[in-house]
Amino acid sequence: MKFSHSIQFNAVPEWSSHYISYSNLKKLIYQLEKSVNQPSAIAHGDAESSPLIGTDNPDAVFRRALDQELEKICSFYQLKELEIYGEVGELIKDEQSYEAETEGQDIDQLDGATDKNGRQRRGSLFGKIGGRQRRTSTMSASTIDEGDEEGDSDDEADERTAMNGSHIGRRKTYDTDVSHAHDDVRSSRELPKLKRRMSQAQDDYSDNAVEGLLASGMTLKKRTISLYVSLCELKSFVQLNKTGFSKVCKKYDKTLNRSLKSAYIKDSVTPAYPFKEETMQHIDENIKHMERVYAGVITKGDLGRARRELRLHLREHVVWERNTVWREMIGIERKAQAANMGLGRTLLGGDNDPSKHRLQGDEPDDMGIKELETPLGRYRCPRWLFSSTFFTLIGILVVFVILLVVPIMKKPEQQNCLAMLVFVSLLWATEVIPLFVTALLVPFLTVVLQVVRQDEKPHHRLDPKTATKYIFAAMWTPVIMLLLGGFTIAAALSKFHIAKMMATFVLSKAGTRPRTVLITNMFVAMILSMWISNVASPVLCFSIIQPLLRNLPSDSNFSKALILGIALASNIGGAASPIASPQNIIALQNMQPQPSWGVWFFIALPVCVISILLIWVLLLITFQPGKGTTIVPIRPMKDKFTGVQWFISGVTVATIVLWCVTHQLENVFGDMGVVAIIPIVLFFGTGILTKEDFNNFLWTIIILAAGGLSLGKAVSSSGLLHTITGAITKKVEGMSLYGVLVVFASLILVVATFISHTVAALIILPLVHTVGTGMKEPHPNLLVMGSALMSSAAMGLPTSGFPNMTAIMMEDPQTGQRYLQVKHFISRGIPASIIVLVVVITLGYGLLLVAGL
Repeated sequence: MKFSHSIQFNAVPEWSSHYISYSNLKKLIYQLEKSVNQPSAIAHGDAESSPLIGTDNPDAVFRRALDQELEKICSFYQLKELEIYGEVGELIKDEQSYEAETEGQDIDQLDGATDKNGRQRRGSLFGKIGGRQRRTSTMSASTIDEGDEEGDSDDEADERTAMNGSHIGRRKTYDTDVSHAHDDVRSSRELPKLKRRMSQAQDDYSDNAVEGLLASGMTLKKRTISLYVSLCELKSFVQLNKTGFSKVCKKYDKTLNRSLKSAYIKDSVTPAYPFKEETMQHIDENIKHMERVYAGVITKGDLGRARRELRLHLREHVVWERNTVWREMIGIERKAQAANMGLGRTLLGGDNDPSKHRLQGDEPDDMGIKELETPLGRYRCPRWLFSSTFFTLIGILVVFVILLVVPIMKKPEQQNCLAMLVFVSLLWATEVIPLFVTALLVPFLTVVLQVVRQDEKPHHRLDPKTATKYIFAAMWTPVIMLLLGGFTIAAALSKFHIAKMMATFVLSKAGTRPRTVLITNMFVAMILSMWISNVASPVLCFSIIQPLLRNLPSDSNFSKALILGIALASNIGGAASPIASPQNIIALQNMQPQPSWGVWFFIALPVCVISILLIWVLLLITFQPGKGTTIVPIRPMKDKFTGVQWFISGVTVATIVLWCVTHQLENVFGDMGVVAIIPIVLFFGTGILTKEDFNNFLWTIIILAAGGLSLGKAVSSSGLLHTITGAITKKVEGMSLYGVLVVFASLILVVATFISHTVAALIILPLVHTVGTGMKEPHPNLLVMGSALMSSAAMGLPTSGFPNMTAIMMEDPQTGQRYLQVKHFISRGIPASIIVLVVVITLGYGLLLVAGL
């Protein structure tokens, strides 16, 4: 969880420069750490290499920086408080005046009440505002009630009588009487017009009064909302800065092993005006004033409704939840594309190499259009039509079509299955489309090509509807639930820092000798890989060693040895437990009966431990990391275990114990996949993990594993696997079991070096199992587990597994340069892979025989 992100997203944009400079203070902490841990270069006569910060007491330096921030915050707060509180006082006075003007009036009628016919009615309101009963306009005479209509008739008769009398007094002769008759008729015709003009004038007077009153109410409403938001922002300003001081002091204490926080918070922060209890109480009182004003003006005194409506105008406070290791892997996967040694482009997307991405100030590209000159003229074509990715995909499709058409196998379902197997394998190996997308093609092609057959003799081909149910059932098996259970445990252990607390405790005992620190980090990486997977382990380990790396020179060999050692140990740790890597899950699916966790540990742990010790010697010889290296010891986390952490630890231990004794409890749980539901329900059901954590799982890995399981089922059901293994069995008929193990272990090592470990296991392990079953002395489980151990040991390239891809992305924060290059993996990773191969086919083979596999 990054507090700097919390400030960034929750700060008022206009006030951004007045918040605590959390990022700058962190940089100062790291500079002070260097000045404390690195011996001063001045003592050695190298002034240019000396720390920028003097040799003063770091507490005094950091206190001065904190005091400056505190002064900045206090000054701004007092000015802003004075401004907002002044506006609050004016608003309260205006609200009181408004209440006096509208006393006894119905606000709803002011705001456009309607009569029974749906038209706006203002008659009664005018009398209250204008001081007399408003006369109804003749324009609306047909739509008013009878009482109003009778009143208007009497007034109209009085006006007509008075006007007739004035005409008679002026006219005496017959001609005059006739003229008067005409004038009387004309007057009677003009009366409605006169009445309309008088009524319209009264309407205008009424409308002006109503509109003025409504405008005042709307203005008060807007001002109330604005001040309510400002007060809440002021309160958030205090809260964020108070939290900022607490967190930055805690980081200082943790990084430099000091105890500044409690004293500084007590003596400086708490007594400061913005952070006094009285200050916060004053803000709360003014917020309540705004709620009462809004209730009086808008909601007829309903404070609850007023509070709800006002809160709708507040920005949501962005809370940065603790990251699980899977969430951190999202960003790392994106960066890892830079280490891709194969095709760098997706088919229609841009180049995945970050060095070629458009940066600020760069001109826009040509939108992926390429001009092609031909004898017939110039043509503009999409650039992806000329990419290596497109030509590779076309080549794979051509191979697929050829295998579908050219008869190789006797039976059509086997012919189609062979074409599908080669097609999918080539897509996985070249990654012209994402791995998980290729995995989703497997059930589609299986159904469309009618690959699968009935399990019972005479093995008729299944129709598409039946084949769909058959192949999708193969994609979701108990081992997929086991993989999800492993992801869940890893997420909980990383989110609540349990794994980090355990790791830092062990590493704090390693001392400062480079060789001891190196081997300790490698074993910690291996142990973490056992429980939070070899995908997540290096992410956590690299975050733990950051303080150590910050205090080493940029070109330190120890930095390279440490990062590469963690990556290699994480790869090997991927074989240490059944949930350590996806390839182990695939191995379990191809082992009948499945070995217990105890058997797996009996074989894998000695192989992993001996391999790591030998690789440690290799790194010491090649890097010689002890020369001139001064190491800052890693300090354990001082946080006490909370109830939630104890709960997570208890559930995790209980789940692992149940996994170890699943074979003894088959009549209760049936399979390890059912046991995996326990941590999923307990962690997600209690809210320890959230829906977002669930979404952050590596679903691409899960889909890839499911697609691989369906491919294995399809190849087996079609009879193709039986045919191929029959041919291979004849070739190895004269070979011993040991010889077959060496062949398959070497084969999967080579394949897994160039493609992912999981994909190599998906393709080769089903074949290994069937060959082992067809031997005179069948030992399929021995061959499968030996091959699975080797699939995790392919470490010769930066793309050989997640740990390697994570390691090559590690950069020196001082120079921005990567610690490792491809040559480091080739020169150390390939020998390390050969070392593990030797251990597996010697020690591992003996343990496999002892375990009875």
